Amino acid sequence: MTDRVTVVGIGADGWEGLSPKAARVLLECDVILGSGRQLALLDAGVTAQRVPWPTPLLPALQGLLESFADVRLCVLASGDPMFHGIGVTLARLLGADRLRVLPQASSTSLACARLGWPVAQTPTVSVVNRPVETVLAAVHVGAKLIVLSQDGQTPGVLAQVLRDNGFGDSRLTVLEQLDGPGERSYSASAREWPTQPSDPLNVVAVECVADTGMHRLSRGPGLPDEAFGGDGQLTKREVRALTLSALAPVPGELLWDVGGGSGSIGIEWMRSHPSCRAIAFEQSPTRRAQIAVNASTLGVPGLVVLPTAPAAFDDAVPPDAVFVGGGLTEPGLLQACWEHLRAGGRLVANAVTVESEALLVNWSAAHGGTLRRFQVYRAEPLGRMTSWRPQLPITQLVAQR
Repeated sequence: MTDRVTVVGIGADGWEGLSPKAARVLLECDVILGSGRQLALLDAGVTAQRVPWPTPLLPALQGLLESFADVRLCVLASGDPMFHGIGVTLARLLGADRLRVLPQASSTSLACARLGWPVAQTPTVSVVNRPVETVLAAVHVGAKLIVLSQDGQTPGVLAQVLRDNGFGDSRLTVLEQLDGPGERSYSASAREWPTQPSDPLNVVAVECVADTGMHRLSRGPGLPDEAFGGDGQLTKREVRALTLSALAPVPGELLWDVGGGSGSIGIEWMRSHPSCRAIAFEQSPTRRAQIAVNASTLGVPGLVVLPTAPAAFDDAVPPDAVFVGGGLTEPGLLQACWEHLRAGGRLVANAVTVESEALLVNWSAAHGGTLRRFQVYRAEPLGRMTSWRPQLPITQLVAQR
């Protein structure tokens, strides 16, 4: 494989926008990889072989790089290669010491410059090769965010998603061909968004406005129970908040939600940070389908749903944390969760029956961990008065491997 790869960021302004250093590198290299659109922006004086990316790219990338060993190789990227770009993939594949990156301004920087928004305070959500519903986790009243589009259909799909999820009055601004000769922008509410597609090279700025009566959803643990559709099989709000606290999500970590029910624990784990991942294991096909719907509605469509545990454990990536909310009394389940857990990982299990509570007590005696028991009371009408209605008491095991 080639010893070093130079990644050059190029904007919609093409060759004229390149620094002298970046232009010189492209003039002196032997092979240039990039999209057809990017390669077309090169100056006529560039004599290097121009090779468009294959489709699909990722499976072919390593072999493509190996085929150009011992040549001066350059890769073109849009704007800043390390901002949701090919540079990130190449750094992971080759290592930083074999990569030289010459960035341009990112599309988010250019969009914020046009809008007068502070870059450091403006979240960016990429829906390139991701469901547009990914945006929903970042949507809240008063939020401003930049969405990196997959193509010209993205703004229209985004407007529909916002309408369907109680943010139809949000203002969308599409910025096309940023910094290029064909740059233009236009705005409308999500509710009134036009049907025609946008230019394929676009980003969308969103100013979030909730519909009247729309419930406020926090990214903190403990969403309202009503936020989750299903048959009522879910960890209730107060217990869910305590359970997420015990699981202690950290950016980039993976959770196994065993006995997923409505998927509430895995969904809230993923909502805690965009890089958090989760796999829900659920025996019921109907509930598996509902978990997928809930995850999409709440902005984490990347949640993976697998069938029965522990049969599916060997096909899943080992977790940093495991929550067992159902199936505790199934023989060997708790031990299988423990054995698959990464070193230093956390196991949290909730029991509501005498049998499952006894299992946690016995398991804790053998393996350690902390046991705690709590009960939630909710105020409910009693005739013309109000009374405290007890929920089922919960016994919780928290253990670190």
